[in-house]
Amino acid sequence: MARALTGKIPQPRHATFARFTDAAGTVIDEGLVLYFPAPHSFTGEDVLEVHAHGGTVVLQMLLRRCLELGARLAEPGEFTRRAFLNDKLDLAQAEAVIDLIDAANEAAVKSAGRSLRGEFSRAIDMLVERLIELRMRVEAALDFPEEEIDALERREVEQGLNGLIEAVAEVLRKAEQGSLLRTGLNVVLAGQPNVGKSSLLNRLAGEELAIVTDIPGTTRDTVRQTIQVHGLPVNIIDTAGLRETEDTVERIGIDRTWKAIQDADLVLLLVDARTGVTPEDERIVAQLPGRLPRIVVYNKVDLRDEAAPEATADEVWISAKTGAGIEALRNRLQAAAGWQAESEDVFLARERHLLALREAQAALHRAAAVSDQAEFMAEELRLAQHALSRITGAFTADDLLGEIFSRFCIGK
Repeated sequence: MARALTGKIPQPRHATFARFTDAAGTVIDEGLVLYFPAPHSFTGEDVLEVHAHGGTVVLQMLLRRCLELGARLAEPGEFTRRAFLNDKLDLAQAEAVIDLIDAANEAAVKSAGRSLRGEFSRAIDMLVERLIELRMRVEAALDFPEEEIDALERREVEQGLNGLIEAVAEVLRKAEQGSLLRTGLNVVLAGQPNVGKSSLLNRLAGEELAIVTDIPGTTRDTVRQTIQVHGLPVNIIDTAGLRETEDTVERIGIDRTWKAIQDADLVLLLVDARTGVTPEDERIVAQLPGRLPRIVVYNKVDLRDEAAPEATADEVWISAKTGAGIEALRNRLQAAAGWQAESEDVFLARERHLLALREAQAALHRAAAVSDQAEFMAEELRLAQHALSRITGAFTADDLLGEIFSRFCIGK
C-alpha cells in the first residue's frame, strides 16, 4: 500500500514526507505518512497513517485511490475493536474511548480519561484477584474433605468475604456516580398550565429557551435542556401543562408529557404558591408512577403576602421570576441524585457495568448467607467472579461486542 501510494517504504515510527499519486502517477496531494509495525500500534496490527491536506475533494480522491489498492472502509468502532481483540485494551477501556469523545463537561473528560488509562479496569481486576483467592480457600475444603478446617480458617474466609462485599459496594458507588456524570439526571417539570414551568426552565438554563406567556397551554411540546448542577449534568424537560383539553395539538403535547414522566428519574411538580396543592394537582399526583421520586416546587412566592417556608426534602419554595429559592432547588436536585460534587475518583460507568457489579454484589451476599455450606458458597463466588469479568471482557459474548462497537463512530 505504501509503495503503491507514495513510491517508497516509510521508516517505522518516523514522519516521512511523501507525494500521493493515482494509478496514472499523477500527484493527488503531498503530506506525511507514518508506519507503525505490529504490535507497536493502537490496534496491535501494521498501521499506515496518511496525513494529507484537509479538503473534501482531495481526501475523497485519496480515499478512492486507497480503495483501488485493496483497502476497505472501516466499520463503526473497528479500530477500537481490533485493539480490544489484540489485547491492547480491555473492554472497559475500549468503551472509555467513545465516552471520552462524547464527554459533555470537564468532569466527564477526566473520568473517561481515568477509565481509558485503566483505573476502572484495575479496580475490577483487584476485586477479581481477591475473589480468586477466596475461591481457592473455599474450594480447597471441597477438594480435600478429609482435612479438618479449623475455626481460624473459617473466620479468615468470612472476614475476606465481608471485606470483598465492602470493596464491591465502594466500586459500585463510584460507578453509579460516574453513570450519572455520563448520562445525567432526567428531570421532568410537570404541573398545571401557567404555573411557571417554562419560566423555571429558563431560569435554570440561564437563557430564554421556552416561550413564556400568561396564556395557559402556551407550551405544547416537550423542551429539553441539559444544565450543570454542582458538576452534575441534569436534563431538564419542560412539558405541556396537564389538563383536560379539546385542542388536538395540545393533547398530543400532554401525551408526550406523560411519556417523558414515565422515562424520568425525578419529577418536579410545580404548583402555584398562592393556592398551594389543589384538587387538580392531587389528580396529577395520583397518576404519577408510584416508584418515581418527586419534589413539590411552590412557584411564584414573590406574589405571596407571607414569607416562604424553608425548603424540605420534599418541598421547595421558589420564584422563577426573581430567582428566589433556586439555589435551594439545585441543592435538592443534587441530593435527590445522591451526587457528591467533590468526587474526583468516579468511574464513567455504563449500564452494563452497573448491572454486572450489582449481580456480583448479590452473589456475594448470597455466599455470605450460605457460608456454612461450602458447595453453595463456592458456586456463588464463581458467579460473582463471572459477573465482574464481563466488565473487562474476560467473559463476553460476540453479540454483545457487536452491540457495543456498533455505537462507535466511523474511524474510532
